[in-house]
Amino acid sequence: MRACWADAMIGSQRHLFSIPREVHYLSCAYMAPLSQAVSAAMVEGARLKEQPWDFRPPDFFRVVEDFRSKAAGLAGVDADCIAVVPSVSYAISVAANNLSLGPGRKVVTLGDQFPSNVYPWQEKAKREGGEVIAVQRPSQDCWTGAVLDAIGEDTAIVAVPNCHWADGRVVDLVRVGERCREVGAALVLDLTQSLGAMPLDFPAVKPDFAVAACYKWLMGPYGIGMLYVDPKHHGGEPIEHNWINRAGSEDFARLVDYREDFQPGARRFDMGEKSNAPLLMGAGAALDFLTGHGVDAIAETLAAKTQAIADEAATLGLGAAPLGTRAAHFLGLEFPGGLPAGLPEKLAEAQVFVSARGQSLRVTPHLYNDEADSAALLDTLRQVLA
Repeated sequence: MRACWADAMIGSQRHLFSIPREVHYLSCAYMAPLSQAVSAAMVEGARLKEQPWDFRPPDFFRVVEDFRSKAAGLAGVDADCIAVVPSVSYAISVAANNLSLGPGRKVVTLGDQFPSNVYPWQEKAKREGGEVIAVQRPSQDCWTGAVLDAIGEDTAIVAVPNCHWADGRVVDLVRVGERCREVGAALVLDLTQSLGAMPLDFPAVKPDFAVAACYKWLMGPYGIGMLYVDPKHHGGEPIEHNWINRAGSEDFARLVDYREDFQPGARRFDMGEKSNAPLLMGAGAALDFLTGHGVDAIAETLAAKTQAIADEAATLGLGAAPLGTRAAHFLGLEFPGGLPAGLPEKLAEAQVFVSARGQSLRVTPHLYNDEADSAALLDTLRQVLA
């Protein structure tokens, strides 16, 4: 038997990537491969510095605003609400710097949540006398109930993802957002493992801050990300003060006419040296790829792919959370006796690349995968488990 991806809406886009036929890369949650178009855009951006006399002052702003506009379009928000950041930790630090906690107040996170959305809150709790709560979920459920139960009148901030980075189990952010507003808590999201592959209704969720690094499901380069900032925080305090975020910085002749006002909207939170053409142009090309197919269609396609693998893996005695409990683009295969020792290494020897997270095997395909990839995974699993 073979996992059948006939129900997938979007055909394989492998031809747009430089993935050798013998390589079966099913680990987008680890790091997305760059498409040929993204690599070409990054090279084009890098070559701009070969002749810097042609990179004029307006270009410092043009390349940033092009990326900002594309990022906003993918998220379905206003471009003025997007800041350009280098990492999730940077963005979460921006959020922490602009939200109050205070003695006895709590920050709600997920158990075993990715560290970049935990460490800044732990440091803030130390400074302000607050407490970070890591909720635990029942073994076979999604995270929603556990998060909702943890939010109370003493909750100041809820800092969670849309799906857990290890096994893809989801958090219903619409319900969590509603509960946050009931108790007056801020909502901060790390969407690195979901944005671009999982639709999110920003107006319904109403986060205060939401970040996504570009190098996973946004299909772009490392070292660049997008931060959504709700308009009520647009007057906030950035964590760094650089020249280009101040009002009037377009006029290079007057940069030493120091100003206290900022560029409009979330731009005050942009990182320094943001006008990095290779990163911005590469990330922009990646966003073009995603918006060209549509996030809804990508999500449906990846759901068909992960479910086909799950169905076939079940014949080997492997379990997986059902769609709805897990995100459609995430599959965590569970082994009755626990994850066999050395399994990822054995798969890699067969040129099958997935990730071990906890006691599950994380399988995260994308549009560059085809049925030969799932067949290689399942055939190798059969051999290892025989």
